[in-house]
Amino acid sequence: MEQRHGPAPDIRGGTNVGDRIFHLAVLCAALSVLALLAILVVLLFVDAKEALGRFGFSFLTTTEWDPVFEKFGAAHFIFGTLATSLVALVLAVPLSVGTALFLAEYAPRWLREPVAFVIELLAVIPSIIFGLWGFFVLAPIMRDWVEPFLKGTAGQLPVLGELFKGPAIGKDLLTGGVILAIMILPTIMAIAREVVRSVPDTQREGMISLGATKWETITGAVLPYARSGLIGAVMLGFARAFGETMAVTMVIGNSSNVISASLLTPGYTMASAIANQFTEADKEIYFSAVVAVALVLLLVSIIVNALARLLVWRMSRGPAGPR
Repeated sequence: MEQRHGPAPDIRGGTNVGDRIFHLAVLCAALSVLALLAILVVLLFVDAKEALGRFGFSFLTTTEWDPVFEKFGAAHFIFGTLATSLVALVLAVPLSVGTALFLAEYAPRWLREPVAFVIELLAVIPSIIFGLWGFFVLAPIMRDWVEPFLKGTAGQLPVLGELFKGPAIGKDLLTGGVILAIMILPTIMAIAREVVRSVPDTQREGMISLGATKWETITGAVLPYARSGLIGAVMLGFARAFGETMAVTMVIGNSSNVISASLLTPGYTMASAIANQFTEADKEIYFSAVVAVALVLLLVSIIVNALARLLVWRMSRGPAGPR
């Protein structure tokens, strides 16, 4: 019986027309992302050029923000962004990584998935919901209970006490950091959990065969193998905290241009400053200054993400990193 065969497949290393078209399509898709980012930077720079030209580098080093006399400096916005983001990382990273280790290494199967689902559900809650909860619930708790306690305990220590000087008002940098920590916790936890679960069982079995305990197995085999992924999870959470707007705007105070070591000081982040000031920018130089803050926020976010990628790359090339 005669057999019918289709055209012979192209075995020349993927050089047929279909492969070339697909290669060109995905290349254009990748380049379009870079082009979009470049266009965004250029458009922001064009609108911010007047403020940057008038104030120069002092725009980044001064804290005077006076639309009446047309004097603008964004140093306190930058400081507030960094302060709240760092507070969020300090609070969220140990809790989220610890939760990820518990779910991946210790939790029984019947408990693992429900707990992970509930925590990951926090990631889809809109920012404005977090903001309302922070305004009506978290801020009073911080004002009446948490901040007085911190002032009476850690506030009495020689160096650490500088972080808790001033009146406890509940709407300040500390509360902004706490709300950010709650928001980035499910993101870091979800990624960290998958990273820990992806560690090959041979890593654990090798340590156990040498007589290691569970804790020694985690610290000696699991965490070193997963460190690049864990760093990536932390930096992704940091990137979200860096650009969060509405929730922070509602609890950070938005009333001070003072750079202070105290976390009990009301302040601004760059994102909250843009949200508050944009609709009030009735002068061209005022509008340009607000856009300049947006440009700084975008550039700093790009730099932070680039450094995060570099750090992950360097850690993954280490002797204990994944191959």
